[in-house]
Order: sequence, then structure tokens, then C-alpha cells
Amino acid sequence: MAVPWNDMEQLTSAHERFYDGREVGSSVRSSILTSWQRCRLLGLIPDQLEIPYQEDLDLHGRLMHAAAPVLDKMEVELTGARVSVILCDDKARVLQRRGGDPELNRSLDGVCLAVGFAFGEQIAGTNGIGTALADRKPSYILGSEHFAECMHPFACAGAPIRDPLSGRVEGVLDLTCRRSDADPAMLKVVRNAAHAIEQRLLEQTTQRERDLLRAFLRTQRAARPRDGHEGVLPSINAVLGRAEQALLREKAAELISSPHRLTDQVELFNGQVATLMRRSVVGPSGEVGIAVEASFPDEARRVRRVSVTAPMAVPPSSDTLVIPAASRSTEPRLPPEAALAPGLAPASEPVPARASTTEETAAPEAGAAAAGISGSEGWLLLVGELGVGQLALQARQRLELLYDASVRIGATLDVTRTAEEVAEVVVPRFADFVTVDLVDAVLRGDEAAYATGVLRRVAMGAIFEDSYLTEVGDSVTFVQSTPQGRCMATQEAVLESDLAEAPGWKAIDPERTEKILKCGIHSLIAVPMYARGVNLGVVSFYRSEQRAFECDDLRLAEELVGRAALSIDNARQFTREHNMALALQRSLLPRGLPSQSAVEVAHRYLPAHGGVSGDWYDVIPLSGGRVALAVGDVVGHGLHAAATMGRLRTAMQNFAVLDLPPEDLLACLDELVDRLDADQDGGDGIVGATCVYAVYDPVSRRCTLTRAGHPLPALVLPDGTVEFPEVPAGPPLGLGGLPFETVDLEIPEGSELVLYTDGLIEERSRDIDVGLGLLRSALTHPSRSPEETCKAVIEALLPGRPKDDVALLVARMHALDADHVASWQLAADPENVSTVRSAVTEQLERWGLEELEFSTELVVSELVTNAIRYARGPIEVRLLRDCTLTCEVSDCSSTSPRMRRATTTDEGGRGLFLVAQLASRWGTRYTASGKVIWTELDLPASPILRHTERTSDHAA
Repeated sequence: MAVPWNDMEQLTSAHERFYDGREVGSSVRSSILTSWQRCRLLGLIPDQLEIPYQEDLDLHGRLMHAAAPVLDKMEVELTGARVSVILCDDKARVLQRRGGDPELNRSLDGVCLAVGFAFGEQIAGTNGIGTALADRKPSYILGSEHFAECMHPFACAGAPIRDPLSGRVEGVLDLTCRRSDADPAMLKVVRNAAHAIEQRLLEQTTQRERDLLRAFLRTQRAARPRDGHEGVLPSINAVLGRAEQALLREKAAELISSPHRLTDQVELFNGQVATLMRRSVVGPSGEVGIAVEASFPDEARRVRRVSVTAPMAVPPSSDTLVIPAASRSTEPRLPPEAALAPGLAPASEPVPARASTTEETAAPEAGAAAAGISGSEGWLLLVGELGVGQLALQARQRLELLYDASVRIGATLDVTRTAEEVAEVVVPRFADFVTVDLVDAVLRGDEAAYATGVLRRVAMGAIFEDSYLTEVGDSVTFVQSTPQGRCMATQEAVLESDLAEAPGWKAIDPERTEKILKCGIHSLIAVPMYARGVNLGVVSFYRSEQRAFECDDLRLAEELVGRAALSIDNARQFTREHNMALALQRSLLPRGLPSQSAVEVAHRYLPAHGGVSGDWYDVIPLSGGRVALAVGDVVGHGLHAAATMGRLRTAMQNFAVLDLPPEDLLACLDELVDRLDADQDGGDGIVGATCVYAVYDPVSRRCTLTRAGHPLPALVLPDGTVEFPEVPAGPPLGLGGLPFETVDLEIPEGSELVLYTDGLIEERSRDIDVGLGLLRSALTHPSRSPEETCKAVIEALLPGRPKDDVALLVARMHALDADHVASWQLAADPENVSTVRSAVTEQLERWGLEELEFSTELVVSELVTNAIRYARGPIEVRLLRDCTLTCEVSDCSSTSPRMRRATTTDEGGRGLFLVAQLASRWGTRYTASGKVIWTELDLPASPILRHTERTSDHAA
């Protein structure tokens, strides 16, 4: 597995910048940066650390005893691997070092990573041992992530070792190797080994509790009178009521859990006052427990006593009762109820509550005096349950599992990823196998009821691969008799403790289920996934026979799935809103590019991973064969940004059709954005946008560009040279105050103009200069088509899904040669009208457009006549044969003609009306010297097209 960060370059540089007090950027993981900051606060210096040696090591304690077999196994498994296994105590002092080749061990000796030396973070800085101990969680430290410079050649993976019952960190297990041999999989290995050591610590603890309980019961039986009938009291039920017994047990439990209290007074419901006395008891192997005795006088002036036991982690005091050797010879019979109730359980037979020593057997009075009680008898009311330690462990594990589930499940708003997080959390801690099956509509973000019984397997977790369960992505059908079908119908979890005896489960697929049983799956919990009244799917937990599910596991499974269901429903709703916003945005973007021959265009739009934004692109045909290219980016994300983008794009198209100069067009957009922002009234945030706008004329091959706070466009020349023209940077739209400037470029035919939004080149993990460099490299291939250029740019700069929206527009420039253009200069003389009409007719005959002679002559005559009568200066007539036949008449006047409907009595005013009827489009654009009146006439269909149309009409 490759290391996901650049250790030699970025980490080393970041380490130096951090030590110099400069920003380190995003090349350092947050956990490492936090550890570095702790080291700096402690005043540590990377090249001046002194590792102390300490002699008071516990080399024969319970940690060493528990870890020895695990270390032996690791040493065998890692034979030949150049990695050292290091065990440390809770003070980060090295207790043992196993494995490793001689050269590695000599290197570790050189940095004092050896037995007896302490590698706490407060001493040695960031390292696998000290940081795992400081963070109380596994840590992986590579090369320059170590704070100490002497540790840079190494890689460390450390995991804390906890006492399973108390949760206290008892030590750290670490794997260390050279940086060149590093593998993040070391973290998983050391985590599993630490868990194995924790299990052995648990075995030691539970055995100690068993010995303590047996020793206490031996003591009770040793103190019983020789005559089985003498001094035996009636059942406790005959003396105290249930409420009084429960009160005594509750107060006794409180006294046991209070290390500084020795006695307590309890007033019973019948008015009597019981005195609780706490004493310690030592078992045969040195285990220590607590005995709580309750005494109170009755009308017969007898003292009744009740005893309670529990483990105690304090040394015996002066009043400790030591179990005599004689009492260890026989194994007492435990009370039957002791194994039934959790924690503390009532005894079924009355026994004396006093624990006796050898001296007490010989002189009972002396022993009673030492205990502060004379000649009393009582009942063994409560005893510590044999499985109390295991129950405490299970409770802690369940709390930890619920905590991890709340932290890890729902980290993203992706339905599939959330389902995968469920599988990752519960396997293998709660189940050996788990499957998450969801309704197909949920994956699309829709609400759908579970009606057909068909679900989609979205995620699966397993301790091994060959489980024969349905694979992820396949459909799963649960009939009504299956546990999953029943739980979905009743909305309640279902437990099947033995799947071999569950015919309903086998009905899913008899052949497959038999294979599943043979691979070791034994029990099942099926939990429906409901959230806010929506049926999402079902989660199935499977276990092997060695740890079959119990009733307590059912409640935990329901809690886990309930939390996961809320996260998946949140992701479902986000998916629905995201799809709606994306649909809205795509509907506002161009669905198809208009027909024009000035440029060959390819485009891409990539929505962000977290939601849609306001990026857009546009290609707008203009008069005279020209074309406008635009790319913009609205501030913000979501529906508001998409709607704003649609308004701006519509406004830009309208302004462009009016043939406004590029700088004036951006000024109008700037004023519009300012008005939109003022209309917000603080509702949806600030309205703002950036934009780049270009107008290309294929006749002159000149391109006019302007921009408003947008990245520079790229220009790819025919020889492969990539330039970023210096287009003046105007302010973003909505700021106002400054005019926009333009730049005119003469572009060789075949060049490519590349417009894009900042999401293409900007990323948190890299500088913008790096992005521009990658873009330059991707564009240095002029022989590719615009579509191929788009694909290459996206692959080079966005290998994954972008974090911000990206709009990309690539336009290859074409020129309109002289054979497609004809122009004539005229003086303002009415006699020139017939002259230019004849010249136009001849030109149309040369182009083979005889069908357009009549309409074109009429249009030219009307426009030239108007220019002579109402304008001034020289007049120019120009014909362009492109996708349409364009006729332009220009003059030096800035007065624009206006079309009107003439009445039956008017002698004039019908000229422009006739022009508008003959032309498909007409309009006026202003120039620096005057104006141009233009019209467009549709070209006649080709003979082949006309034949096809006639055939279609005949067939109809």
C-alpha cells in the first residue's frame, strides 16, 4: 500500500516551516500538527532532545504476563521482516523489544529506542509510542512527521493497551521500521495485537474475581456451627419484606463503591435502623474483596447480619480477614441464584455472615471482639456474580460501540457511504457479518414504501470473503416468512438464535442458505430501518455459533440501526435536494449549442461533490457571422446560486443580442447583480459573480475580451504554444465603481481559446500556479479536436470528483475567407442604389443563390435608400455567405431606424416592415464611427435536401 503523502519533500519542508513559526499548509495531517503544537508548547527542540533512562521497570507485572504470548507470536510471524516490536508501559518506558534485523536494532539503539528508555511525547516529541499514549488512540508516524530529527529515518505505528474493565491505558505496543520499509498496514497489525493483549488482561481479571468469590464462600461455610441445626436462622424472606431487602442491597452496593466510607446507617420501612459495616476480605491467591455486614436488634435482642461482596483494588487494611488454609480444602457449592442475577444476587440458604480466621475458630469470642460483634448470626443475602466482570466489559464495549457509531456513521451526506460506515463500525465488534439493504428509491433520494419486497444490497461487512451472502449491488428479495420480511412488516427487530432451525430464513434461497450455514453463520438479528415515517430498508446482523446473539444484543442492534437510519434519511433528503438543484441548474445551462461556423466548440460542466453551484457557459451567435463566448461563476452553492446563474445568463443573452460592446455588456451585468443583491435584504447571502466574455469576428480574425474578476483565458496557437493573454482584470460583478476594459487580439486561424472557472485550477491541496502549469501542459497538443482537448484537460486536472463546480469551454477559431465576403463603398447619391443592386445580383449569381435575388435586392434597396435619406457620410454594403446570407449597410450616423406599421393613408413607413418580413432576423449594432443595419436571410435548401423534403411530403 502506497504512502498517501510525500514524506521527502512536503513533510520535510513543512517541519522546517513549523519550527520557524511559519504556516505549514495542508501537507501535514491535523493530528500530527496538533502533536507538534503540544511539543512546541513544552519547549522541545527537534535536534536537542535527551531521552532519559529509568531503572524502576516492572518486568514481571500483569502487562508483561499478558503480552508475552502475543509478542512471541508476532516475533514468529514477522521473522524476516525488517520491523521491531516494542512494548512500553503506561509511562512510555520500553519494557521489551523483539524482532528486527541487526542493522535496524543498532539504529534504534543509536536513538535510545531500547529497554529502559522513556519515549513519552513530553520528552521525545511526536512519535508512535508517546503520541499514541497522549491521544489514547492508535497513531502512525512517518519520517519527518516525527518531531525529533533523529527519528526522521523511521516509521512507527503505536496502539494503546487498555484494561478492558477500567478502561485505563496500561501500556503501548509499537512497530518501528525504516522509513523506506513503511507501510500503513502496520497500524492494523499493531491494533489487532494490542486487542489480543487486552483480552489476556481480561482473562486475568475474570479469574481473579472467580477466586475471590469462591474464597469468600469457603469462609462463610467454615464459620458455620458444627451442628447443622444450631443457630440456623429462618429464611430472610420471613424476617424482612422485599422492599426492605432491596433497600439493604442498594445501600450495601453504594457502600461497596465508596472507597472512603466504612459504615452507614439505614432506616428500614418498618422503623428499624440497620448499621452497615464494611470490611475487606483476602482470598487464597491474594485477591481482595469487600464484605458489607448489616446488623440491627429485634425484639428477641438478636443481631441479624447481612453480607455483600465485591472486588476491591485496595491493599488489605489492619482489619483484613485472612482466609485460613483449612477453609481452602473443600470447594463450596455456590448458591443457585448467584448465577442468575447480574451484579449481586441473593443466596438461597442462610449461612453465618462472619468470616473467621484460624484464631477465631479456636477462640470465637476473641474473633468476635476483633470484628466488633459478639455472638451474632445472619444471612448471606448478596454475593458478587461470577460474570460481573464480563458484564461490566460488555456494558463498556456497548457504550464504546454506540459512541463510535455516533461519530463515524453519517460523516458524509452520501447514502451508499453511510451504509458502508454502518458495516465498518459493527464488524467484527458486534457482528461477524452485516448486510445493509435499501429500497432503490432511497438511493435516488425519493420516498417509497416497502411493497414489492425487493431491496438493493448497498453495503456488506464480513470477517472473511467466502460468506455466500448476496453481493453488494445485487437485488435481494425477502418473502413475508423471512426474518427480514417479518421485521419490515411489523417494524420490530427479529432475533433468530439458530438459523438452522429457521425455515422462514431458508426460504429466501435454500441452496445459498445451506452454504451460508456451512461457513459458520449461526444466529441473526434483522432490524428494520425506519426514519421519520419513511421505510428505508433493513439491516441484518449475523454471528457464528461461538458467540450467538442474545436478547441484550437485540436492544443494541435497534439503537445502532436507529441512529444509522437517521443518517441515511438525512443523506436521502440531501440526495433529493441535490438532484433537484442539479436538475434546475442543468435546465438553465445550454442544452445544445447554436449553429454557427465561426468557432468549433466543446464544453464540460462538472457539478461539485457537495452540491451544485452557479457556474455557467454560453455560446451566442451575433450578427455579421460573429460569435460571443462566455463563462461565469456565481458566488455560493445551492438552489440560490443556480437560480442567480439562470438570471445572469438570460440577461447576458439579451444584452448580447443588442450587440452591446463587451465592456458595456459587463457594466450592465454589474448593475443587475447590484440590484439583485439589494433585493436580497439579507435573505440568502451576498449575490456576486465573476465572468469572462469574448467576441470573435471570423472575417477580421479579431477577438475582443474582457473579464470581471475571472481567471485569465488560455490561448493555444496552431504551433502548440500556450499563452494566457493579459486581459485587464475588472472587479467581480456586483462591486461596481470601476469601468471594465477590453483587449483586442488578432487570432490565427486554427487557434483554440479556452475559458474556464476557478474550480478547474484551484484546489486546497495545491497552489493556483501549479494548476495553471497543469493546464498549460494539457493544452500543448494543437492537433487535437476541442472535444479531445476537453477530455485531456479534465483528466489532467480533475482525476476525481471536483470539490467545486467546473465549467470548461474550448473554442477552435475559424476564418471566413474572401470568397464568402463581398463589399461595396457608395457615396450618398440616390443614383447609386441601382448600381449596388446590380452588383449584389451579380454576386449572388456567382454564389449560386439566384433564389435569393429578389428578396436581397429589395432589402439592399430599402436599407441603402434609408441610409442616403436619413444618415450621413460614406455608405458601405457588405454581403456574407455563411450559415445564412447576411446583408449589412453601414453609415456614419448613430441614429437607429425604428420599424412601425403604416396606416392605409400613409405614403411611407413600410420599408423596414418589408425588410423584417423577408429576413429571418434584422437589427442594428453601433460602431465607433456610426452604426450597421444588418439582416439575415435563410439560404435555400440544397437539391438533395429539397428532394428529401418532397419525398417526405409525398409519403405523408
